[in-house]
Amino acid sequence: MPISDAEAQVMQVLWDHHPRSADEVVAALAPGTGWAEPTVKTLLNRLLNKGAIAATRDGRRYQYSPVLAREAWVSQQSEGLLQRLFGGRVAPLVAHFSERGRLSEADVAELRKLLEEIDDDAG
Repeated sequence: MPISDAEAQVMQVLWDHHPRSADEVVAALAPGTGWAEPTVKTLLNRLLNKGAIAATRDGRRYQYSPVLAREAWVSQQSEGLLQRLFGGRVAPLVAHFSERGRLSEADVAELRKLLEEIDDDAG
């Protein structure tokens, strides 16, 4: 399911702690975004319509919780990025960052360790 950048910010608030009321989501987002209550409620309704979150009645208000797992969303996003930019291949992605000096020594060491683990599992 496609989640916009703004909706992803709401999801992050709910992944961090749930259930939360709309007021609690507004309070968590307002300092960093400046979004008013109507904006956040619109985003919550969009996410409800997409089935990414669920709402349960708690007295006169609703409590919102994620249905879409963060891990599933991250997987979907990363697959989409690889497909769009690198034809689904990981090596060109790593090369891209390497060529621009964006890989630290720690990143390279971590990549080597991951490759060794893959070799161990395959062999």
